[in-house]
Amino acid sequence: MESLSKFKLALPLLFVAVLSACGNEEKAKEEEKYAIPVETTTVIQGDVSSFYSTTATLEAPLEANVVTRISGLIESINVEEGDRVTKGQLLAVIDAKRQRYDLARSQAEVEIIQQELNRLKKMSNKEFISADSMAKLEYNLQAAIAKRDLAALQVEESMVRSPIEGVVAKRFVKQGNMAKEFDDLFYVVNQDELYGIVHLPEIQLNSLRLGQDAQLFANKQTDNSIDAKVLRISPIVDPQSGTFKVTLSVPNQDAKLKAGMFTRVELRYDTHTNVITVPYNAVVNQDNQFALYVIDGENASRREVTLGYREADTVEVTAGIEPGEQIVIRGHQNLKDQSLVEVISELDVARAQQ
Repeated sequence: MESLSKFKLALPLLFVAVLSACGNEEKAKEEEKYAIPVETTTVIQGDVSSFYSTTATLEAPLEANVVTRISGLIESINVEEGDRVTKGQLLAVIDAKRQRYDLARSQAEVEIIQQELNRLKKMSNKEFISADSMAKLEYNLQAAIAKRDLAALQVEESMVRSPIEGVVAKRFVKQGNMAKEFDDLFYVVNQDELYGIVHLPEIQLNSLRLGQDAQLFANKQTDNSIDAKVLRISPIVDPQSGTFKVTLSVPNQDAKLKAGMFTRVELRYDTHTNVITVPYNAVVNQDNQFALYVIDGENASRREVTLGYREADTVEVTAGIEPGEQIVIRGHQNLKDQSLVEVISELDVARAQQ
């Protein structure tokens, strides 16, 4: 009787186990038949360059601190910050009444001495004229002319002019202020071309050459680059930092860059032409082993590859794949070797995103 009750209890359990096993088999079959949607692209050939990334500080090669040469009251200011000026353009005027009086007095002294010399030279009886007197007058005339020219220079220096072409970056004085000799009045900078100052480790010294291409990125949030070139390479290495100075020539005609900015720089060392290239986001990196998923019929095969140069979102493949093959660029995170896949076109992806 007891064995009969055990049999009745085991029979339902057996049915449950059988049904569970059948369910697992059906589920496994469904998983096997489920195709993973992926997006693919064709392996092509192209050019890829090698870069060294670092940062650079931008400097203006032409800049000038405009100072006073004479003391005086600022009568007028003709420019403001942000104004573009040409070389020799009038920036400000300093009161020069005292200097003009000195110029007039010096000019009068020159004329008096010249008249005296002319009078003596016209005398018919030269015996009454001593050679020492004539020489003294000649020396006095030269000294008076020098004094007059100095006074004229001070009058001219009351007209403050720009020594270079550029933009007024700073104005340090106001109209009506009293300016002392050598006080700063304006800071003028020319930013049509900028210098990018880069400090590279000593190991990179042999990889650089004059005229080498570089790319600058002023904004970390954008991929827009500015072409630059290596202008100067310092022949010495700083013993404290182990770096050497490199100066880049950066065109800036559109004035998008400003002196003092920090930028990201990529120096182009070498370029491999006509090599196999793939999107970098298609590469699977697992334990420093790189692989791509290649479309093989209805399946995706995992294939290990060897990488070369990387430039932005493109990477060179030196071994493991051939041009013309189809590789997975989206959806490969869910793949395994020989996974069943369904290739979705870019049009299907765009429609799904709408």
